[in-house]
Amino acid sequence: MHRRQFLSLAAGTLAAGALVACVPRGARKAIAASGGSGGGSLDGVAAFNAARRYASNRFGEIAYVDRGSGPAALFLHGFPLNSYQWRGAIDRLSPYRRCVAADSMGLGYTRPAPGQGVTPADQMQMLTTLLDQLNIGTVDLIANDSGGAVAQLFMTTHPERVRTVLLTNCDVEPDSPPPAVLPVLEAARRGKFADEWLVPNVLDKNFARSPKGLGGSTFTYPARMADETFDMYLGPIVATPQRKALADAYALGLDPNPLAGVEAKLKQSTIPTRILWGTGDTIFKGSDPDYLDKTLGNSKGVRRIEGANLFFPEEFPDVVAEEAKKLWGIA
Repeated sequence: MHRRQFLSLAAGTLAAGALVACVPRGARKAIAASGGSGGGSLDGVAAFNAARRYASNRFGEIAYVDRGSGPAALFLHGFPLNSYQWRGAIDRLSPYRRCVAADSMGLGYTRPAPGQGVTPADQMQMLTTLLDQLNIGTVDLIANDSGGAVAQLFMTTHPERVRTVLLTNCDVEPDSPPPAVLPVLEAARRGKFADEWLVPNVLDKNFARSPKGLGGSTFTYPARMADETFDMYLGPIVATPQRKALADAYALGLDPNPLAGVEAKLKQSTIPTRILWGTGDTIFKGSDPDYLDKTLGNSKGVRRIEGANLFFPEEFPDVVAEEAKKLWGIA
């Protein structure tokens, strides 16, 4: 991602663009702890919004989707996306797993409790509580970007709750935060990350698809991204000054290194872990998947997707599903 400087924003235009995807409290679906739902495809904003549920706990109101039945798979999204990133993979994997994907605190439609921290460690604790509420004991983890950092914390803190892990482009201990994210951190320290990095993408979707926008810098095929996709991801984050401040807090939670000390635990891990990596990613180092492969105690190897960018799991759901099923022994 690259920062775009902008000199003036009309307040009315900003509000219109930012509130596209917000949902009133009274319209929310309550938690269903007994199991996932069936239903049709999650592809498309309307379908995904209709499937969203909320779990109330000490961390706040946690937005999530829950599809399928049987053993559970937990999907962890990237920054600044939300669980909508996994809609295609969930459609393909829900016949085999109960697929749960939550919005991280500070992102998407989750509403953290006042004063709640939003670091990767906080996210891990929130997910543990959510799984307990959903009566889920063990999971297969599938993660991307900062969600991959949370996954590594989860698998090393609660190894008894993890059957397998599928990691896509994400933080690793020697590359967290990666140098490309340092300008994001600088903007967040000034309280300007959302205004300088996210708002321009909401106001101008052509910019969002350009090499300097969110789509052009982190997706493989930005020209294919619908306007509503950007609104789905960014609308809630820029809706209010309070939500913008949470986005700043999320970014600042990535420094200092949230994975400090995790390497030794990963070496001792016996959890089968597969690495799926896009080679077009300019955020994380091209050597990071090899580091993971050498470090993980039970690595199942690396598969590279030539030219795929950071957030490729959204664009290549067939590949994600193929690798997940192989890892689960059901391909």
